Amino acid sequence: MLKAASIGGSVLVVIALVIALLKTLIAFVGFISLAVKIIIILAFVIVFASVAFMIFRGWQNSRRRD
Repeated sequence: MLKAASIGGSVLVVIALVIALLKTLIAFVGFISLAVKIIIILAFVIVFASVAFMIFRGWQNSRRRD
C-alpha cells in the first residue's frame, strides 16, 4: 500500500513540476516577445526622428542658400 502511494505521489510531483515549468516558460516567452516589441518600436522612433532631422537640416540649408 505504501509503495503504491509513493509511486502515485511521485507521478503527481512530476506532473506539478512540469506544469510549473510550462508556466514559467510561457511567462519567459511573453517577456521576450514584449522586449522585442519594445525594441522594434524604439527602432522605428529612431528612424522617424533621424528622417525628420535630415529633412529639417535640408530645409535649413536651402533657406541659407536663398
